[in-house]
Amino acid sequence: MQTIRQLLKMLQKRDEEAHKGTFGLVLLICGSRGMTGAAVLAGRAALRAGAGLVCVAVPESCQMLVASMQPEYMTSPLPEDASGKITYAAKEAILELARRATVVAIGPGLGQSDDLFRLIPELWAELDVPMILDADALNALAQWGKKLPQPPNTRIITPHPGEFHRLCGNPTVLDNRIQRIRAVRWASENQAIVVLKGAGTLITDGENKNRNTTGNPGMATGGAGDVLTGILAGVYAQMIRQEMTPFDIARLAVWVHGKSGDLAARKLGQTSLIASDLIDFLPDAIQND
Repeated sequence: MQTIRQLLKMLQKRDEEAHKGTFGLVLLICGSRGMTGAAVLAGRAALRAGAGLVCVAVPESCQMLVASMQPEYMTSPLPEDASGKITYAAKEAILELARRATVVAIGPGLGQSDDLFRLIPELWAELDVPMILDADALNALAQWGKKLPQPPNTRIITPHPGEFHRLCGNPTVLDNRIQRIRAVRWASENQAIVVLKGAGTLITDGENKNRNTTGNPGMATGGAGDVLTGILAGVYAQMIRQEMTPFDIARLAVWVHGKSGDLAARKLGQTSLIASDLIDFLPDAIQND
């Protein structure tokens, strides 16, 4: 297994003949009325992580606000319901957008609805593009009520313990040791990579497993998971074309996310740390030697 230092060197290196297409296109499906910040954080993080192109697809009423927050990413409107959440009718638009994408990340700020509970499992089963699922996308999977179908391409989930508890359908929240055992089993059974967030985040594909060594309690703040989703998507878009494995991509992205938090906490203190600070310190984390 390659060390984080070796993986980081791969991320730092860029061919002089490269262009924006070299570093992939990230498609983010996220946001809802009142939770546009999650879409902005994920989009900004994907850009700072080095993705060549980023498209943030959000409910139609949210598009102008999200677009105004960052000029470097593209935005795309999706059909929405009366409460400003993406509807099932967005499926065809998502499939069309995904045809050009290197990786699709879905979940930050989505909210919950019957339409999303129907849409997300279908995308899991049908979308032949690597997918990263977080937040309410995981709650939608938890509502599926049966074993997930075999995915046609890479699937990475990034639950915190509560989300993983719901995904597994456990009657009670299990202690950390048992949850980590369950995470390895879940990854194996569903042919996915699990990033079980928390102190010493666990990354596993059901066969390999790794405990992350970066991060601090200051990162326990709203939006930090949205930043991780963006970083993971941005790193994936670049490194999968350099033949880095999805498991190693997840290891690297989680390490960089935590390192950004450590650098931010060193400068600002843990108490005052907010999610956007992680993005601000991301360049230093990536250039870390």
